[in-house]
Amino acid sequence: MELNLFEKISPTTWQIKPFGNMRVPAVIYATENLLRHMDNKVYEQICNVATLPGIVDKAYAMPDAHWGYGFPIGGVAAFDPELGGIVSAGGVGFDISCGVRLLHTGMKIEEIMDKKNTLADLLFKKIPSGVGSQSEIRLSMQEMDKMLTGGAEWAVKNGYGQMGDLEFIEEHGHMEGAKPEAISNKAKERQKLEMGTLGSGNHYLEIQEVKEIFHPKAAEVLGIHLKDVVISIHCGSRGLGHQIGTDYLRSMLEASKNFSIIIPDRELACAPINSEIGQNYLGAMRGAINCALANRQIITHFTRLAFAQIFSHSQLRLVYDVSHNTCKNEVHTVNGEKKHLYIHRKGATRAFGPHHPNIPSKYKEIGQPVLIGGSMGIGSYVLIGTTKSEDLSFSSSCHGAGRAMSRTEATKHWSGPQVIQQLKEHGILIRSGSFRGVAEEAPDAYKNLHEVVSSAELAGLSKRVAYLSPHICIKG
Repeated sequence: MELNLFEKISPTTWQIKPFGNMRVPAVIYATENLLRHMDNKVYEQICNVATLPGIVDKAYAMPDAHWGYGFPIGGVAAFDPELGGIVSAGGVGFDISCGVRLLHTGMKIEEIMDKKNTLADLLFKKIPSGVGSQSEIRLSMQEMDKMLTGGAEWAVKNGYGQMGDLEFIEEHGHMEGAKPEAISNKAKERQKLEMGTLGSGNHYLEIQEVKEIFHPKAAEVLGIHLKDVVISIHCGSRGLGHQIGTDYLRSMLEASKNFSIIIPDRELACAPINSEIGQNYLGAMRGAINCALANRQIITHFTRLAFAQIFSHSQLRLVYDVSHNTCKNEVHTVNGEKKHLYIHRKGATRAFGPHHPNIPSKYKEIGQPVLIGGSMGIGSYVLIGTTKSEDLSFSSSCHGAGRAMSRTEATKHWSGPQVIQQLKEHGILIRSGSFRGVAEEAPDAYKNLHEVVSSAELAGLSKRVAYLSPHICIKG
């Protein structure tokens, strides 16, 4: 990307002044190196987002931004319903409420080293993964609606976990305002057999070692120490979320015309927040958020069973669960005035700072945990939100490394067996039912995770707490 397209505000803040139909400026947070290597579509898409009705402040893109459907992945935008603000299915994405959950095993890395292969095989057996993966859970339509309104709370009540888990999940495990009746039967049918499954693409379950601590105080509060064994689970709302996105993008394309909303790209199809279709989409999306929370809760249960089979003393305490494909009604301050805004975060993580009322009391002093997934050969990061990010990005941060090349391009560079062997030589075991899927997710197909996370910290969006290196990765 050409740097002369931007006004440099700081080493990690690049602004695009409004031009054409842009209603507000756009900002990309990134180092100069990351910005230079970003797809030009990120520039085009974030400028397009800035043209949408009711947008306030600025349109933002995170350091891991890359091309997406409508919004760039890594895009953040806030809309005011009092100003005719809109909701866009393309601003949330197809994998609604895709997110990351972090579990602490209560074990040190040396305790699992001689059982890594056994553990990898058992987890791969216990946790369904891959395209069209199904579990043994069968939901009736009546039970489906209960899940769509209950989320992880429904899962716990049905024996998949512990009540104490709910405190450490966004929205305490269930999103209010879900409307199962606004979700098509086709979407529900797709989900009937998919609860407790990882799916495919960049979704994974990873056994990791706490390799480095950057913020000892925050790490202590989170209960994370060097050489601890932790587990990251990355997945979302599976077929249900994808179908909701598909259904409402079609409806919103027609709605955009009916409400005389001029969109620069049909992928930005949208509807006023206060319209019937806008409210129905929000209700359906909240149901998908609950589906994703329930899904990660069930996978947690399966993971606990697998660990207990090999390590009877393992605990698997939930540290936190955070989503990164959502639109939420939040209170933010704009021009000195507190307002209820609808924050679209597509491939971006909520990052509330210390003392925010919507984070667990245990974490009030340090801020909300921000869980950043990387590629299967690099690992992940634990960060915390900052008070400063409220003014910088509506309390948002990056969500992962971000793709550096398409999946198709990745398969031209690597084969699945080649990637698996290379990672094995570095002590990382991969279990996957798809060689193509492994090739698509080759570590070098992603941006430099360390630079992405460092950019977020330098920009003030979040602070690094710990780096987690991978030992076992279960891939879809």
